[in-house]
Amino acid sequence: MLIGTFSFAQTDSGFGIKGGLNYGSSGDFENEISAGVEDPDSKIGYHLGFFAKADLGPIYIRPELIYTKLNSEYSVGQFEVQKLDAPILVGINIIGPLNIFAGPSLQYILDTELEGFDVNDAQEEFTVGAQLGVGLDFGRLGIDLRYERGFNENEVEFSGIDGRRIDTRPEQLIVALSLSL
Repeated sequence: MLIGTFSFAQTDSGFGIKGGLNYGSSGDFENEISAGVEDPDSKIGYHLGFFAKADLGPIYIRPELIYTKLNSEYSVGQFEVQKLDAPILVGINIIGPLNIFAGPSLQYILDTELEGFDVNDAQEEFTVGAQLGVGLDFGRLGIDLRYERGFNENEVEFSGIDGRRIDTRPEQLIVALSLSL
């Protein structure tokens, strides 16, 4: 029975495409602003990308390259972050189609924008975060739920509100569908 469970849980090594929705915030104000700006309301963003997967028995390695667009709503306007994510996930097949995974996420910020304000580039274009999650694989189709948190404080300064800053570290839930090719 155990051999049957592990053989069902195995999916082939290979590559594929993925996409889905992100829910969370893309930045908090670093300084209180007397103009009544508060921490952001979470908004829905999206992501699209590619992945590769190498099965090593019940353990697998899955590097990904993903374009991500995040949004947060402040009282002064919408803040948007566009970035490339490169998570390097290590996972384990648990039972049947169920798997869990975690790993670092390397992030390159492409653009930041606050509606109605001039925004400077982020202090660091490259940042590091972590992802952990759970997934289900049904043959070539997969679905997963992840939590992502950025490690590096990475501020963006903008003009028009007394030179204040937003920390662009993401904190989000990610739902993704994947298709092995």
